[in-house]
Amino acid sequence: MEAFLRSAPLNFVRKKFLAEYSLSRIVRSSSSLAPQPQGSTAYNDLDGHVSPFADGHAVPATSSPGMLRAHHLKDVKPFSHFLTDNFHRQHTYLRISVTERCNLRCTYCMPAEGVPLSPSANLLTNPEITYLSELFVKEGVTKIRLTGGEPTVRKDILPLMHDIGSLRSQGLKELCLTTNGISLHRKLDAMVKAGLTAVNLSLDTLDPYQFQLMTRRKGFDAVMKSLERILEMNRLGAGIKLKINTVVMRGVNERDLVPFVEMGRENNVEVRFIEYMPFDGNKWSRNKMLPYKEMVEIIRHKYPGMAKVREDGKNETSKTWQVPGFKGRVGFITSMTENFCGTCNRLRITSDGNLKVCLFGNSEVSLRDLLREENNGNPMDHAAMDAMKRVELDRRQGLPGSLGPLGYGERERDLLEVIGMAVKRKKERHAGMGQLENMKNRPMILIGG
Repeated sequence: MEAFLRSAPLNFVRKKFLAEYSLSRIVRSSSSLAPQPQGSTAYNDLDGHVSPFADGHAVPATSSPGMLRAHHLKDVKPFSHFLTDNFHRQHTYLRISVTERCNLRCTYCMPAEGVPLSPSANLLTNPEITYLSELFVKEGVTKIRLTGGEPTVRKDILPLMHDIGSLRSQGLKELCLTTNGISLHRKLDAMVKAGLTAVNLSLDTLDPYQFQLMTRRKGFDAVMKSLERILEMNRLGAGIKLKINTVVMRGVNERDLVPFVEMGRENNVEVRFIEYMPFDGNKWSRNKMLPYKEMVEIIRHKYPGMAKVREDGKNETSKTWQVPGFKGRVGFITSMTENFCGTCNRLRITSDGNLKVCLFGNSEVSLRDLLREENNGNPMDHAAMDAMKRVELDRRQGLPGSLGPLGYGERERDLLEVIGMAVKRKKERHAGMGQLENMKNRPMILIGG
């Protein structure tokens, strides 16, 4: 890793990033630090609202939309160079796997023989996850999703969520969880108090017997209990965004398509049907992969009025449909037949601390190793993290200009440079179906759903 950090390409990227980022900060600072005029008047905007601007000036209500737009754009903070790839995709969504362990053994996620688990010392600690989360949020990430494995089996998941939830003051807008729901009902209330805003519940069948076949475990009733608890809390005003994720496999659970859609008759829930994707050990085949358009045909045979309800958003992974009169919606994630790479804004950190810029890519870079250099390669608990921050603070105070043009310490700058290089190597789109089925990649459980 040290050799990698000292390599010529990294030094070139470092200089380029620092120069560009420094310039953007100088431009931004010069406007924000300008003296504010006294007694400036705020005028109504086009909707009749008062519109003072950050520089203390105001735009009269008679101003054209173009003038208003230009005035607003002047105060927009430039997005992070480190999180912008060569195709101008801005990565505002970070998925963090917090464990490799799971209490189910879903056939599409884990090989029948299981997976070798990493030693606990190789996995990120709570302070390390929080530190990286804060770094990404400072650079513009607004949404963090905790995944696994099964995140609820992590013993310290609640304090971790509390620590990440506190980043809302720094710009985090959403703290989400992807879970199989087995033990969620026991922790949901505390998670909401810690800052949880959304839950993606993985459930592939509404048949208890089929559930046991697909997951190689019992637990259907526990999952339904968690689902009911979310719906109950939402009826009381909790406002948890709920989506049910269903991996559809031909000859296995396509008969559940219509029953899942019918869950939305009275419930405001979005069920998202996911095309079966190839990962190491899940015995993927084209014959098992049920394409999105066939799913639509199966559902419209029962509900011919089902139609798309909106244009897909800028960073949407799901094509959203709805049956007339139903409260819920239906989504389709079409990774295999109609990829959405062009608007991808997601990055992943695996539980062992590797940054993965594409779900289907097999290149990774370790953030853990770089972060632990200050601790002789050992896992960082709260005491070690505090000690590292004190050293960094002393370094900043003792060296003139040690903050550098980024306003970050040395460790943070090194991490950002590695992150920026990885993001810049992100491809325009992932490989096609024929290549993916033969490409070496982690099992899904070791990536993070």
